[in-house]
Amino acid sequence: MLTVLGMHRAVLFDFFGTLTEACTRGGGHAEVARILGCSLPELTDVLDTSFYPRSRGDCGDALSTLRWIAAELGLRPTVATLRAAHRARVAALRADIRLRTDAFAVLARLRRAGLRVALVSDCGYELPEILPRLRIAPLLHTAIYSVHIGACKPDPTMYLAACAALRIEPRHCLYIGDGGSQELSGASALGMSAIRLAAPDLAEHLVFRTDEAFHGPSATTLTGIATGLLPAREPTFAAWPGVLAPVGV
Repeated sequence: MLTVLGMHRAVLFDFFGTLTEACTRGGGHAEVARILGCSLPELTDVLDTSFYPRSRGDCGDALSTLRWIAAELGLRPTVATLRAAHRARVAALRADIRLRTDAFAVLARLRRAGLRVALVSDCGYELPEILPRLRIAPLLHTAIYSVHIGACKPDPTMYLAACAALRIEPRHCLYIGDGGSQELSGASALGMSAIRLAAPDLAEHLVFRTDEAFHGPSATTLTGIATGLLPAREPTFAAWPGVLAPVGV
């Protein structure tokens, strides 16, 4: 097992901006707007202001959520139109997702070291459809989606759902994320260790509720974090209250 993080048995990852590169809305979202019968700026405005209610599943299932979005825009699409819009939205989000080049290798390395690995994501109904087809899916012991849980980070319910699925107490978990949804402070409040991924590309990332209150350790790459987590000849991180602090970063 681990020599650097001997007290930790699991690593929980955020998805967007952590296991993926910075996410911005690409051209595919214009097709969703076209199908619904609105402009892209109109659609984007509703998506931005409703992120958390949608991510909690407050509007119902996937089609009901799109129906609610359309109603906010004064539209009354048919069921066939809603289904087409949902397919287009899944395709658009899939096109926006670019896994970090080291994500697979890092997850595989943690698994080989005997750590349990979980995904904890604030998201709508699209990600649960997309994730199983991604290369990293078999490396995850569990995936916790806010839209299925009915809560968003930093609500303890999200983290505790992962702990329950992994059968590991929060104090034995490390949480890694870019800080959206105040996720790092939420993890810390439960007794988890937390590390911020501060990758340079995140300056362009679409993020809600940044975690300004978190002042813990950070790293610029997933590989850098893994190098500190696992035994190595020349570790790049030094132990610091059971977690990791950057050295020379």
